[in-house]
Amino acid sequence: MIAVMGVTGQVGGAIARKLLAEGKQVRVIVRSAEKGEVWKHAGAEVTIASTDDTAALARAFADTEAAFVMLPPVFDPAPGYPESTAATKSIRTALEAAKPGRVVALSTIGGQVNRDNLLIQLHQWEQELRALNRPIIFLRPTWFIENTQWLLAEAREKGILASHLHPLDRPVPMVAVADIAATAANLLTGRDGTTGTVELTGPADVTPNEIASTLGRLFNREVRAQAIPRDTWEAEFRAAGMQYPEPRMRMLDGFNEGWIRFEGTPRRGTTSLETALRELIQKKA
Repeated sequence: MIAVMGVTGQVGGAIARKLLAEGKQVRVIVRSAEKGEVWKHAGAEVTIASTDDTAALARAFADTEAAFVMLPPVFDPAPGYPESTAATKSIRTALEAAKPGRVVALSTIGGQVNRDNLLIQLHQWEQELRALNRPIIFLRPTWFIENTQWLLAEAREKGILASHLHPLDRPVPMVAVADIAATAANLLTGRDGTTGTVELTGPADVTPNEIASTLGRLFNREVRAQAIPRDTWEAEFRAAGMQYPEPRMRMLDGFNEGWIRFEGTPRRGTTSLETALRELIQKKA
């Protein structure tokens, strides 16, 4: 049995579907029975638990050969990151109690960087989980190609790809969720016996300009990348409802300035930019 957190999101859901397709026994962890219905029909065992209930989380991890764990995403964290701190403590305590055979923990590019930005939550997560007396692998994917989903409508309707990544011709490591799921499945099943840290990117780094031109081909219209000026970010994010935009802004600075980067040489997935964007567009159609 393999336990999987985060199945209502992109990565956890893709991992659970990949394992089920391989005929593996999968226990999905969801916050409500309603969210588990689709997984029950897919053949998974459904367990109700969340980071708010450490005992339930421990029961979800119990008697498993492996567990995929991740922090619930918090994109507008309060000062000091109390949300991720509490979730990290709960997951660590549950893992200590349940003792799954192996643990794959989702982290991020730049997980080694101890510098205040949105991703420091995952740096702190890694530091806490490294203290576990369990086999654990930290999976550090880079920027998801699927983050482009929030930009599709404007690209299709107006021919503009608004980008916080600058300059527009600078290659950025990006990866498709399909490659993350395939890598995680191999680690969870033990087919890949790697320990420690696995950093992951796509087959080629891509520029915002290349994303725009690829969308242009797929939409059969001209699409051009347009840089969003740094001095407008705070107002933009606050207008979108964020109370504390500074960590997100510092994360974007980290990508643009190059201090959010891989610690070593990453593995490269096989899903191309065009393939990932085509599938994303089909899902959103």
